[in-house]
Amino acid sequence: MTDPGTTMPANRPRRGRPPTSPLTPALILETARALVEREGPDALTLRRLGTELGSNHTAVLRHFTGKDEIVLGLAEQLIEEALAGFVPREDWRDTLTALARRVRTACLAHPAVAVLVATRVSRRAAEFRGADTVIGALRQAGFGELDAARYYRVLADTVLAVSSYEASVTVLDDEARRGDRMAWQREYLAVSPVRYPHLAAVAGHLAAIDAEDQFETVLELLLDAVELRALRAARER
Repeated sequence: MTDPGTTMPANRPRRGRPPTSPLTPALILETARALVEREGPDALTLRRLGTELGSNHTAVLRHFTGKDEIVLGLAEQLIEEALAGFVPREDWRDTLTALARRVRTACLAHPAVAVLVATRVSRRAAEFRGADTVIGALRQAGFGELDAARYYRVLADTVLAVSSYEASVTVLDDEARRGDRMAWQREYLAVSPVRYPHLAAVAGHLAAIDAEDQFETVLELLLDAVELRALRAARER
């Protein structure tokens, strides 16, 4: 038994790994990302993060105002990874294509993080750099300020939506993921051509389309529309 007169250090963690010292914003974000990737977005709480760090959760609050700021930090890290080493291409469409593919790659590398942060606006340097690159490409295409801003929002939101959707599929449990994948090869192929004639006619093609094909098709459709509007705007000028 502990001597009643003995006091335990106030900052000693009650569970978790031995405390890592010193705590830094980088270490907190690294630990938060590892936790989310291992156990999913719902696992990220300040108390759980404190346990993972081997520290009282209040120590985290010396570096971040709360959980939400940590989430925004994770969003910024994801964008930083997508932009690492990126150099805009000579052609505006090539720039947007390459950047969109990088965003998808980063989301699939950290799917649980992508699901957590996809709808957030990090309002930090990497996001500003990405926005500036996309808007610069749209200005190069010939759009004025309003249209460049409008199409930036559409492109960024759509690429993140499609990428995070694909990422969300990868974090499903094995049984659910397998069931959804097999649905294209079973139930869809077995639909009645009398009740669903159009669906039955293309069911075999539906089963053959993979996620990368979907992403590239969405991207091509988007950029085709942007290019068409750029040409129309040039004619109007």
